[in-house]
Amino acid sequence: MKQIITYFGIAYLISWVIWLPLYGPVFGFSDLPTLPFHHGLGGLGPLIASFLTTWIFNKQNGLKELVKKCLQAKPYIYLTIALLSPFILALIATLLNYLVNQTPINLSGILTCKEFPNFNLLSFFMYNIVFFGFGEEVGWRGFALPRLQNKYNALTSSIILTLFWALWHWPLFFYRPGYTTMDIYGILGWIFSLLTGSVLLTWLYNSSKASILICAVFHSTIDIAFTADLADKNTINYMGFLITVWGIITIIIFKPKNLALKEREKHHSVSAL
Repeated sequence: MKQIITYFGIAYLISWVIWLPLYGPVFGFSDLPTLPFHHGLGGLGPLIASFLTTWIFNKQNGLKELVKKCLQAKPYIYLTIALLSPFILALIATLLNYLVNQTPINLSGILTCKEFPNFNLLSFFMYNIVFFGFGEEVGWRGFALPRLQNKYNALTSSIILTLFWALWHWPLFFYRPGYTTMDIYGILGWIFSLLTGSVLLTWLYNSSKASILICAVFHSTIDIAFTADLADKNTINYMGFLITVWGIITIIIFKPKNLALKEREKHHSVSAL
């Protein structure tokens, strides 16, 4: 567990220091300089921590293995699921919103985001996959998950990882829209949504023979589906419900031990050159 503790410590330190100019005013640190896409830069903390910790414990061969998983696109069926399923869920949620609440359907909203009005779908996807897809998943799934799965089953590992993943977000509750207005029930719902996402990402990771690329794509498309202009409050609730059902079905079908049809992915020590 030494590697896990080291990794989370470095990931927290890097992200929280980068985000300090954004949440610092709450604690009296004002007028700290910010950079373009400053929030996104903090999302790179888990990625940087995973490479640093891998170098510390597994040296050059460990880094080669990590990079290999970042570039692994096969099996293509899981890459396709990662790329398209969040948009399919968003369309179903939009249809439910229309049927239940008579909310007009405006599919062009899936292509835009108020936070980045100059982005199109491609640039929004690139932003998300760099800063939060690879930025987070190289660490959470690429580094932490297989090491947790050495000791625990896949579902227990997903639950433990969710707790550490949730804690990493705490600065966002002081400056990030959507987080600052959450009450205790909203926070509990948010943690549950992280857990559902963690289960699905574990399923993708174990089923794809440890493809970080596939996990990064899914993380990115989920973020887009939930933050695009298409998603109003009701649509987000319906998407959350659909993803929860998907997560429960995944646990039932693939079982807690592996969350996959094959043995769960574990970390195997890679000796240095």
